[in-house]
Amino acid sequence: MPTTSCVSLRLGPLVSLRTRSWQQGRSLHSNSLSCICQLSSLPKPLVTDFKTSPRQNVLTYEGDRGTKSLEEELQERTRKALRKSSNDPTATMKLIDTIQRLGIGYHFEDEIMERLERFSDGDAAGEENLFENALRFRLLRQNGLPACTDIFKKFINKEGKLKESVSKDTRGMLSLYEASYLATQDEDILFQAMEFTKTELTQSVSLMDSQSSRHVTLLQLAKSDFNMVQSLHQRELAEIKRWWKQLGLVDKLGFGRDRPLECFLWTVGIFPEPYYSNCRIELAKTIALLLVIDDIFDTYGSLSDLVLFTEAIQRWDLGAMEHIPEYMKICYMALYNTTNEISYRILKDHGWNVVPQLKRTWIDIFKAQLSEAKWFSEGYVPTQEQYLRNGVTTGGTYMALVHAFCLMGQGVTKETLAMMEPYPNLFSCSGKILRLWDDLGTAREEQERGDVASSIECYMREKTISCEEEARKHIRQLIRSLWVELNGMLVAPAALPASIVNASLNLARTAQVVYQHGDDSTVTSVNGHIERLFYNPLT
Repeated sequence: MPTTSCVSLRLGPLVSLRTRSWQQGRSLHSNSLSCICQLSSLPKPLVTDFKTSPRQNVLTYEGDRGTKSLEEELQERTRKALRKSSNDPTATMKLIDTIQRLGIGYHFEDEIMERLERFSDGDAAGEENLFENALRFRLLRQNGLPACTDIFKKFINKEGKLKESVSKDTRGMLSLYEASYLATQDEDILFQAMEFTKTELTQSVSLMDSQSSRHVTLLQLAKSDFNMVQSLHQRELAEIKRWWKQLGLVDKLGFGRDRPLECFLWTVGIFPEPYYSNCRIELAKTIALLLVIDDIFDTYGSLSDLVLFTEAIQRWDLGAMEHIPEYMKICYMALYNTTNEISYRILKDHGWNVVPQLKRTWIDIFKAQLSEAKWFSEGYVPTQEQYLRNGVTTGGTYMALVHAFCLMGQGVTKETLAMMEPYPNLFSCSGKILRLWDDLGTAREEQERGDVASSIECYMREKTISCEEEARKHIRQLIRSLWVELNGMLVAPAALPASIVNASLNLARTAQVVYQHGDDSTVTSVNGHIERLFYNPLT
């Protein structure tokens, strides 16, 4: 399951989100979002000057010199603390955990990996200390290093159950609970640990919060860093807003979702590191276009027009616009031009012509959208498997992750580009999680808009049950099993670069952040996340 930083939407490694809510309301996939944010009603961006330095994997701040000096001083203090703790494995692990939870791990990637690799090569930590063993296991696995569940055997009794002494170790149980969400297939000891600790834990949130509150330097750095990155995000939003206004797509069409802010929120979840600024901007453009295309298929276009639209996209040339309705022509042109512009940027930055890969993702979306439109027109309810296989495509997962892979440019080779067809199972699992969370959060709203039956209805029809809550419980269990599958890919020999693996996992995490609470007005809405992350600085 996902995890969140308590300071920003830097969705960190695979840790259970259930043990921790976003600080002060930051609570803890798809093609629709539930809130409309008015750009004009939000505060103007702060005037700051940033640039990103991917080579150094740090954010370079070119604004207030005092702020920059403080940031550098706090970073150096933290590096000294990491060096000082190197002779104390437990202190080192706790410090690394706090750094990553606070969303500032990107400043210390090399130092953190160097120390974690030592733990990976060494003996199991802490002997009979459950907290240390579970923390070591989680840090290694969530950072892509080898970690074996054998270290937990010492806490199992002769009957194969967790020892009674474990229930008296609240701190250790919390650490074990978090580690259990990184289970892969056949790691029964972690599945047992999850159920056991769910029942026993009562003080997890307060214990976790007290951990970071003792690190004054880290908290200072996290607050300073949050505000600096927030200013960067404001500049990125200004660029997206300028592009969207200049495009004028929704104004010209007279319909369609006008939600560039929400689109940007998704990209911050997928690319949390500040040095992926350009990736966030370009991917937000594609998501904004996807929402409008989705509206054409779901609520505006006739089936005959949608057939023509899909045929035109499959040709992928401007001459294909001749036979489609006027309102589709402007959308076609916007998609065609934006895709070529993104492809040009990738060619310029990374030296690869990826037009074939990018256009294929859009062609697949149109074909999948047309299938759903035909289902709706015919009153056909697909099986859950049919729905989910098609829904991963219409939800935009393949489009987003192929674009993300090419935009990041890390590990892009002839061989890895070839792995984009057929799409990797990694993408499919993340996309299924996104689609299922979307259905749990927005199924009623989307049906009112004219969408095809959701996974909830498909399951109810397929199993001939009338209880929606039973179907929802099944969907949540399916999400959990998909996370187990994703965890397996995290520890498997890497075929794809770590950057795209992390982006895929982050997409699934972001889906939970966006859709988990549906239309529950008692928790932070998407609009609330946007306000807190992009416009409310920490003081």
